[in-house]
Amino acid sequence: MSLDDTTEGFQFDRDTRVEKRSDGEFTATLTDGWTTFTSHPNGGYVLGTALNALAQGMSQPDPLVVSAFFLRPAAPGGAEVRTETIREGRRTATGQVVLEQGGKEVLRATATYGDLTAEGRVLHLEGPPPLPAPEECPVPAEFDAPEGLTIAHSVEYRYPARPGWLDGKKDGRPHVEFWMRFADGRPADVHSLPAMVDFAVPAVLEIGEFSTITVELSVHVRARPAPGWLACRVFTKHVSGGLHEEDMEIWDSEGALVAQARQLAMLL
Repeated sequence: MSLDDTTEGFQFDRDTRVEKRSDGEFTATLTDGWTTFTSHPNGGYVLGTALNALAQGMSQPDPLVVSAFFLRPAAPGGAEVRTETIREGRRTATGQVVLEQGGKEVLRATATYGDLTAEGRVLHLEGPPPLPAPEECPVPAEFDAPEGLTIAHSVEYRYPARPGWLDGKKDGRPHVEFWMRFADGRPADVHSLPAMVDFAVPAVLEIGEFSTITVELSVHVRARPAPGWLACRVFTKHVSGGLHEEDMEIWDSEGALVAQARQLAMLL
């Protein structure tokens, strides 16, 4: 299958582009447009590049669930991507992808694809974040020119109040709700959501933890998103042993839950 060509020309699609070398083998070039506090490319962006290759061999259109292990930090530059189809079923297809740089594995992920147009029962015990309209949310000046944090140029964020960590506060609650979208106007879709669940500023910044790296990330894509801003909720409940979990929810502009994620991350 081929990915939706309506997003061609946007930064995310240019930066996650892969070139097919042979069946199951691709090349890619990771850019410096998605760096984070760690100075390395964001893990969600790296995962998005890997899934761009994997999706080309899947018989189903939508990623339903993705589990990714981050084995070492990525760097801007060339990468090799290997994909494998594990199973093709009537309703789902499952595959595996490995992204390497310099002959070493950076990321290994397994994903199951299906079709999100299926209808069924809907039950939500909690709704989207009750946020003010995006235009009513302030933009901290630090987000306009973040030194070394290039993802803040690629993604727009709107918070209902100024995050305390920007002013050095370390006694906040690691639970944050905000708006998010691509800065160049690219609409979110099922192929960008597995990356976007990792675009949030880590909730543990609210307790003064600025250095955290993802060990494993699990993503559930729940629906095809409507155009517009995405309402996000990210939170951590447990920090121990140098590790913490982080949960993420993304709701679209029409109030539909479109993605969930949980990651295990390591404090540095």
